[in-house]
Amino acid sequence: MSAADNETILHERCEGWHRITLNRPEKLNSFNEAQHRALRAAFNEAAADETCRAVLLTGAGRGFCAGQDLGDRDPAMLGDSPDLGLTIETFYNPLVRQIRGLNMPVICAVNGVAAGAGANIALACDIVLAARSAKFIQAFAKIGLVPDSGGTWFLARLLGEARAKALTLTGEALSAEKAAEWGLIWRVVEDEALMAEAEALAARFAAGPTLAYGLTKQAVQAASSNTLDQSLDLERNLQREAGRSDDYREGVSAFLEKRQAVFTGRTRR
Repeated sequence: MSAADNETILHERCEGWHRITLNRPEKLNSFNEAQHRALRAAFNEAAADETCRAVLLTGAGRGFCAGQDLGDRDPAMLGDSPDLGLTIETFYNPLVRQIRGLNMPVICAVNGVAAGAGANIALACDIVLAARSAKFIQAFAKIGLVPDSGGTWFLARLLGEARAKALTLTGEALSAEKAAEWGLIWRVVEDEALMAEAEALAARFAAGPTLAYGLTKQAVQAASSNTLDQSLDLERNLQREAGRSDDYREGVSAFLEKRQAVFTGRTRR
């Protein structure tokens, strides 16, 4: 565990990958400022660790994350209307950008309810595995708010306008099975098998061509706003970079020699 750990985040360094666990189970891991700061610090440490080649994000207890801890943003307690735009700009938006910008795969293991910003932070990750009992809830309208943390963008992009509007306006829970069927997440896993499968995937990525993973992530994320010509040009540029890497040389050699490739990660010549 990291020396910077506190009660809100658990950060474990595994062989080639990091596990980050939201750790406020009594509050369904809802965010307060301390947890935000600790989570950002954990992702920064993963990015700076040259031995880290994947990140696994999950939650402690019976839920992944219920979004914002409303007790910290209660107008009745604060004596005035809180500036929620400032909260988003200070905490949520930088976190989503950090996850999307990390040059390695980020796996999210959704072990229970993912509501509000918690659902959208999960969707910001590269691969989402969900326990069969998990639910995704765009709970914002129930308290008079607008989806944030990229929710409108992720939902409209992945599901289309009709389903995005229905989920956000009604606030109805979406089961893990339906989320997978609709293409919102990658896979549903039996509850008892969730962590084992997520850990195996993290270990797989930790042994893979990390530079290529990061470049692929860039290309796919840019595709929604690029024209076809822009995507073709981007693919050309990224492929040029990947082709100069030691991992490409090793991958071709292993293929021709009919053996398992031994990738070293974020290396290039």
